[in-house]
Amino acid sequence: MTLDAIIAGVGAWFAAALPDHGIYALMAFAFIAGLARGFSGFGAALIFIPLGGAIVGPKLISPILLVIDGIATLGMIPPAWRGANRPEVFVMAAGAALGVPAGTAMLALLDPTLLRWSITIIAISLLALLVSGWRYNGAPSAPISSGVGLIAGLFSGAAQLGGPPVVAWLGGKSDFTRVRANVVLYFSISSVFSAISYYIGGLFVPAVFALTVVILPSYVVGLYGGSKLFGLAKERTFRIACYILIAASAIIGMPLLDSVLRSPPS
Repeated sequence: MTLDAIIAGVGAWFAAALPDHGIYALMAFAFIAGLARGFSGFGAALIFIPLGGAIVGPKLISPILLVIDGIATLGMIPPAWRGANRPEVFVMAAGAALGVPAGTAMLALLDPTLLRWSITIIAISLLALLVSGWRYNGAPSAPISSGVGLIAGLFSGAAQLGGPPVVAWLGGKSDFTRVRANVVLYFSISSVFSAISYYIGGLFVPAVFALTVVILPSYVVGLYGGSKLFGLAKERTFRIACYILIAASAIIGMPLLDSVLRSPPS
């Protein structure tokens, strides 16, 4: 087979795997989500999943975010490893090992519209938790930590929405830098569980990888910008902006407003 034939075959596969609508919108959403993730260590899913799910459906958008986030955040893992409370993160990750497969089963088996309504409700509920400012300030407890990890893993497997429970539990009395390191390290571990579960569940279809190639650069740029803002912007200002974006994403991503994003029914 000649090189030209190989290139033509790859090009044909790529074109067939991409959806016929919404690619530019997905790129814009990925940039905004990456900005939030780079600054705080979480928040990408709360923005990207409701909006992206309205365009290509939840069963496709969740694996896409898993892949692009996993690739783009590799450089965040070494400093997170050094700065995190590793024993507590590991206990939570043990709970996630059970929660992620259960959430993945929900993603694979539930009706797409029902799943999108569930994502909207969960996103708004988790946003309320973040806005409330509640953090657990007691002494760490292994059974409760693993239970929180299980719940976060369930949300991560179903829609990559495990961030807020992790922040509420790991935040405690730690400063923002420690919280960010904890969250980044936890998700680097739970993402491995998600990747295994998604593969077993048959969720890594060709469109996931084709869209990853298209969306990844926008996400990386946003991630880099957010990381730079982490050292420059006021934490409170950026948090408020993220909360507004998350709320708008959850509302616009509702199936009731599909016409806003020109989404297909499923």
